[in-house]
Amino acid sequence: QVQLVESGGGLVQAGGSLRLSCAASGRTFSRCDMGWFRQAPGKEREFVAAIRWIIGYTVYADSVKGRFTISVGSAKNTVYLQMNSLKPEDTAIYYCAQDVNSSPTIGTEETEYEYWGQGTQVTVSS
Repeated sequence: QVQLVESGGGLVQAGGSLRLSCAASGRTFSRCDMGWFRQAPGKEREFVAAIRWIIGYTVYADSVKGRFTISVGSAKNTVYLQMNSLKPEDTAIYYCAQDVNSSPTIGTEETEYEYWGQGTQVTVSS
């Protein structure tokens, strides 16, 4: 069983920065993807960024590319999302997820991910 716990959310002014963390515990898989998704009130959950755990290959949504950076800690049990130049439209609950049965291409759909954290709220004020 895999447990994912997000942290680092909060209230920040437009143009500011936050770093989200996702701590993973439980069984470790040699082939998996770690992803970040977000969901604003009344909106569907959308893909933000993902990384192939072992290789380090990354994929970003167009809306965050150049502003957000996903990375894996040296201990290989934590994934980060560094968010810079935040905008009010970035306001959402951010979720960490793990795909333990990744396809040849990195997963960008929520249905591809088996494990999810509880989410952490990010609010960007104008």
